[in-house]
Amino acid sequence: MDTGKLSRVSAEVTTLSPVESESVSVALPPNPLVNDFSSTSDWSDYYRILRKHRWTILMCVLVGTVIATLASLKAVRIYEAVGRIAINRETSDGLGLKNGAAGSDDEYDYLVVMDTQARILQSDSLGLEVMHRLKLDQVNGSAAGLPVEGRLDSRTESALLNGFKGGLDVKPLPRTRIMEIRYKSADPQQAARIINTLIDVYTEQNYKTRFESTMQTSDWISKQLSDLLLKVESSQEKLVQYQREHDILGLDEKQNIITSKLDELNRQLTIAETDRIDKEAIYRLTQEQSPETVRAAEAPGMERLRSSEADLKAQLAEASSQFGTDYPKVKQLNNKLAAVQEEIAAELKKAAQRAKNDYDAALGRESLLHASLEAQKREANKLNESAIQYSILKRDVESNRQLYENLLERLKEAGVAAGLKSSNIRVVDPARAPLAPVSPNVPRNIGVALVLSLIAGVVLAFGFEALDNTVRTVEQVHLLTGLPAIAVIPKTRPIIEEPTRLLRGGLGNRNEAVELVTCVKPHSGIAEAFRALRTSILLSSGGAPPKVILVTSSLSQEGKTTTSVNTAVVLAQKGARVLLIDADLRRPSIHKLLGVHNRVGLSNLLANVAQSADVIIPYEPQPNMFVIPSGPLPPQPAELVASPRLGQLLAQWRKEFDHVVIDTPPCLSVTDAVIMSVEAEAVIVVIRAAKTTKQNLRRTRDLLAGVNAPVRGIVVNAVDMSGPDGHYYYYYYGHDENSPYFRDDLVPHEEPVEEVAVDG
Repeated sequence: MDTGKLSRVSAEVTTLSPVESESVSVALPPNPLVNDFSSTSDWSDYYRILRKHRWTILMCVLVGTVIATLASLKAVRIYEAVGRIAINRETSDGLGLKNGAAGSDDEYDYLVVMDTQARILQSDSLGLEVMHRLKLDQVNGSAAGLPVEGRLDSRTESALLNGFKGGLDVKPLPRTRIMEIRYKSADPQQAARIINTLIDVYTEQNYKTRFESTMQTSDWISKQLSDLLLKVESSQEKLVQYQREHDILGLDEKQNIITSKLDELNRQLTIAETDRIDKEAIYRLTQEQSPETVRAAEAPGMERLRSSEADLKAQLAEASSQFGTDYPKVKQLNNKLAAVQEEIAAELKKAAQRAKNDYDAALGRESLLHASLEAQKREANKLNESAIQYSILKRDVESNRQLYENLLERLKEAGVAAGLKSSNIRVVDPARAPLAPVSPNVPRNIGVALVLSLIAGVVLAFGFEALDNTVRTVEQVHLLTGLPAIAVIPKTRPIIEEPTRLLRGGLGNRNEAVELVTCVKPHSGIAEAFRALRTSILLSSGGAPPKVILVTSSLSQEGKTTTSVNTAVVLAQKGARVLLIDADLRRPSIHKLLGVHNRVGLSNLLANVAQSADVIIPYEPQPNMFVIPSGPLPPQPAELVASPRLGQLLAQWRKEFDHVVIDTPPCLSVTDAVIMSVEAEAVIVVIRAAKTTKQNLRRTRDLLAGVNAPVRGIVVNAVDMSGPDGHYYYYYYGHDENSPYFRDDLVPHEEPVEEVAVDG
């Protein structure tokens, strides 16, 4: 090689720091992301990651399941009692007076009614009554927070209600009129008692409301019956008197058309009078300002407004007790309550107006019928005044009597209904003490914890893999550098009994044979891996096999020195003359590995104080293999290897040997390897699986590419064949893994040596 070119390369590399090397422009495929899962995300990668972190996943599952089990076993047992009641549809107010809203099967009305009843069941008034009956508002036999007058203060009452309502759940069953009531408590008996007492209180209040409504309406109709009875008696007297005056014993009304018309008008008038009395009853109740007791006078939305009013009053009482009357929230609640009360007043006004309109319409119809009847009477008088008058009086008596009897019958039925505890509430299923708790559900909690912890373990596994910045597989090598992985060296496993060193020997006069795995165990997995490396090197160039082979790495302890030695051995085993050079002039180790002296070596040759014949040492255990140790350590190794002398020596050795294998220092530590790489026909980069980082590998590639070094590929060293990253190569190299040569002390490494002065 031209000495001027070597000098220029030396100058460029010497001024290029490892950090600056990342900015070198290279004509290689673009770098992928550090996290290259997106490029290799197939099922085999997923399996590898899960298998690699299987203990992490197992530990997450174990810890999560144990914690969930202990928490579930120590948790307080909660029991839930269930009761069901049927709320039947009301068709009238109990006296035969039709309610305009009753009897409607509209879906909206059904939902409103059921939702209103559910809110009533959860109201504060029912809750306080239930607590009072069951003495839940007492602590240690004395009333909790009761003042002298025997009533709970607002703060205590609110706290008790919140605790009581916290375990209560009321909801209607879809498409039915059944209300389901649930209560949760640590005491199963108490939970059942609370539900049954709540149903009793709710039923009693419902009956009380209906009873008061019935009694008020009955009182008013009783007064109407007194007036109607006088009217019946008066009409009968008139009929008898008329019979005496006109000597009428009987007439056949059916033969008289006029009389038939009178009959029809009289019948319609009777119906109109009955309807007018019904409407008048409702109207008078609205005038008494007590429409709450008569359901017939309320609009469909009144129950919702009443429920909202009750809720707002409860909230206002609680807020007032906590914050006072001047608190903004209290004022806001007062405004809301006033708005709801205004709506109630408006609805009551509308209800009163509707009742008045109905009454006026009925009264008008009655008046019209009266007028029609009077006209018909005058017409009848023209034909047969006596007969028609008799018929009129008779029909009047009958209609008054029929009206009286109807109202009297209804009044009697109302009295019977008031005497009976009639209600539209029916208990379907009373609450029973539950046998098993609903919480905690130990099997479900354990199952959920198992699934969640498994998911957490998998997430952690992929998280650890994403944080792992080391190179582990040949696929990652290619994706990161665009270079092929030309060999995979298995990771060895230590043995306990009488461990033998992979490389042993003596120095100088010890004359002991050096045992290399490629020499003494040629059929082992490691030896086979190095032979595969030899094949890749020999076929790496398109023409003749490379003469000068340079071996380097990113950092120390990655296995480049032992790789260099074993590569030289397998090349010599093929019959080629091989020269192994220890060009690591900073921390040489080949002389220790091979058991040769290091008194004179490469440093002496580069300093031009020795000749090749003086430093080349034949390696006796392996024919055709020769060694040049590093020699004494120079003070400035970089300047020494950048001298023209190196090119001259390599030119000479190319003629004398088939292959020259150069062991160099790491690329990222010093620039020696980069300087010498331009002299080689093949540069091999050694990385250690699970140790070399992706950034360091890319920086090494960029440094070598920056000087156009002929990098032929990457050697992936120390691949764990038993681990998930080595399952691709297990069946090829793993057949001899039980050999003593599969040991961790066989992993390529460098040993530090002491620095000595250069001879001469």
